[in-house]
Amino acid sequence: MTALSDFTATKITGDQVDLGTYQGKVVLVVNTASQCGLTPQYAGLQKLYETYSGEGLEILGFPCDQFGHQEPGSEAEIADFCELNYGVGFPMFAKIEVNGEGAHPLYQWLTSAKPGANGPDIEWNFAKFLLDRDGELIARYSPQVTPEELTGDVETALH
Repeated sequence: MTALSDFTATKITGDQVDLGTYQGKVVLVVNTASQCGLTPQYAGLQKLYETYSGEGLEILGFPCDQFGHQEPGSEAEIADFCELNYGVGFPMFAKIEVNGEGAHPLYQWLTSAKPGANGPDIEWNFAKFLLDRDGELIARYSPQVTPEELTGDVETALH
């Protein structure tokens, strides 16, 4: 069975990360963008992270420029934007593609394992995937579902 630990990703700083290092944590994977109408969700994600990281929640942000060219910046610009505007403290990764032939292998797995309302493709920025402590996929949430609306599911996964 496929799990988060089967993948690697590049952090926004350029370092390769074995996603198996998040084993034992409840993980929320989110594709992000800095110039989107949903960008203020960064604040809710950071609040969720601050509230539950001590209990084992990890949030992984994956910038993506596939939706309306709303993430045009470099990794350094994205990192600065997230820190300065939203105080993002959760791990951010290098810009990736989430749909199509160039989709990151993590997203190929997530989207095929839990298709959305319109099939496997990610609908827009800020689609979310919740994984349990074993790295297995629990749920997929549309971009319109706010981080605040995930509190109950996150608490259930943590306890």
